[in-house]
Amino acid sequence: MNRKTSIGLSILGAILLMASAFYYLPYYVTKPGMAKELEPIVEVEDGYDEEGNFMLTTVRMGRANIYAYIIAKFSKYQELYPVEEIRAENESDEEYNIRQLHMMDNSKTAAIEVAYEKAGKQVDYTYKGVYVLRTMEGMPADGKLMPGDLVFKVDGNPFNSSEEFIKYISSKKPGDIVELDYKRNGKANKVQIPLKELDDGSNRPVVGIQLVDDKEIEVEPDVTVQSDEIGGPSAGLMFSLEIYNQLNEEDLTKGYQIAGTGTMSPDGTIGRIGGIQQKVVAADKAGAEIFLAPFEKGVKGSNYEEALIAAKDIKTKMKIVPVDTFDEAVSYLENLKEKSR
Repeated sequence: MNRKTSIGLSILGAILLMASAFYYLPYYVTKPGMAKELEPIVEVEDGYDEEGNFMLTTVRMGRANIYAYIIAKFSKYQELYPVEEIRAENESDEEYNIRQLHMMDNSKTAAIEVAYEKAGKQVDYTYKGVYVLRTMEGMPADGKLMPGDLVFKVDGNPFNSSEEFIKYISSKKPGDIVELDYKRNGKANKVQIPLKELDDGSNRPVVGIQLVDDKEIEVEPDVTVQSDEIGGPSAGLMFSLEIYNQLNEEDLTKGYQIAGTGTMSPDGTIGRIGGIQQKVVAADKAGAEIFLAPFEKGVKGSNYEEALIAAKDIKTKMKIVPVDTFDEAVSYLENLKEKSR
């Protein structure tokens, strides 16, 4: 092989190598993310300081190329998921990201509500409308509304919940036209949409959007939660604890580094999350001493059980604590002994 041919083959190989890095397989790969201190993220106006820290834990996730797929196959705490297990049918990456960020917003709202009510503070809401998470392919709203749009009137009438909106649409007939007032990027618009019968045998007319209520919580003192680009609802428990801790003079951290995870419902129930073992790994690397995990009332294969398995495997000294409710988490922390210095 002459030198010219050798150089040509090397260049071709390099091009193919680079191209394969940008070829994505129909999988997502997840791996341990970070454990991030919450005090710089959460700020209650004139709130109390803490000796230790509450930390949220994350999982890193992205589309898998050939190399990421191979690495994940041979890595203990990396997981592969088919695209259809992560995204809804026909859901785009943009729609998925918007849905995750809005789930985070709902998580923050629930966390604020639970923490303020536990602290005996007044909680009020301002209803803004229904938030479009995604449009259904082939349905009336497809191409007319977009993920992130905020619908606040139907046929000129405001409504006070997604239930009211759905009830009004359901009172119409397939083929009827409704006019929706909505905001996109802060600008108000109107659109007329012919209703279509839902293909489930119910004969129910629909617009064809996946939606959630969009409401703004009002509390005193004011609270700010800067979650940036973190998506999903799994930080709800830790947001609640950080907010409640800043509202109360007694420091629940007792000087410890406390990580954890779990969704938070407005009634204070802590829910299951994904990637618990990867979050245990992330918390251990960040030096957490306590990890709060959803107990799920002790069901087989609970987040708590999975967290214990990972903790034993990585030989961490971090204590794994099972919790089902916000009150249980607070009670555990209230009974902790102060960390010796």
